[in-house]
Amino acid sequence: MWADSLQLAEQHHVIRLLVWSQASLLVGGVLLLLLVRRRVASPLLRHFAIQTAAWGGVTLVIAWLAWRGIRPLDHAGAVRLDRLVWLNIGLDVGYVAVGATLALTGWLGARRLGPVGAGIAIALQGIVLGALDLVFAQQISR
Repeated sequence: MWADSLQLAEQHHVIRLLVWSQASLLVGGVLLLLLVRRRVASPLLRHFAIQTAAWGGVTLVIAWLAWRGIRPLDHAGAVRLDRLVWLNIGLDVGYVAVGATLALTGWLGARRLGPVGAGIAIALQGIVLGALDLVFAQQISR
């Protein structure tokens, strides 16, 4: 892959991360706002919304910093980027596992819906971020 093609693929990946982060912030924020305005006491939705918004904020910062660091890469830089993407994919799998564990233990261990909502949100973030990273990995490994 040429340096300019790799740079373009990286830009597209970061744009997809920015879109996902903003969607997460919007969904989490709107859901929290609705819960507060309508005085709905739903631990599942509240914790889902908090996690979704928080992950959106963190992803936004990471994507923004990544955008600022995009530049043409030599072979060694391309190898480092490829390894970083695969590390992120491994972390994404871990997020799914942590989210599923939190949701299951919250429900089976204590029958509490707060951890279930948080766990579902964490697992969802891991699934989507993993899918975005897998698409990027497939693009840069050609």
